[in-house]
Amino acid sequence: MKLLSKRQVKEMVLYSPQHIARLEAAGQFPKRVQLGCNRVGWIEEEVLDWLQERIDARDQQV
Repeated sequence: MKLLSKRQVKEMVLYSPQHIARLEAAGQFPKRVQLGCNRVGWIEEEVLDWLQERIDARDQQV
C-alpha cells in the first residue's frame, strides 16, 4: 500500500487542496488518513480508482 501526500494528490487530480477538501466533505472523493497531528495522506489505490471512475464515465458518454 502506498500513501500519497497532499501535493501528490493535487498533481494527480489537478484540483486545488481546497476543492479536494470540499469533495471529501461531500463524500465525492476518497477520505484522507490522519497520520499524525499535522500530516495526512491518501491511499493511492483509492485515488486511482476515483480517477478511473471518471474515465469510465467519460467513455460511456460516447
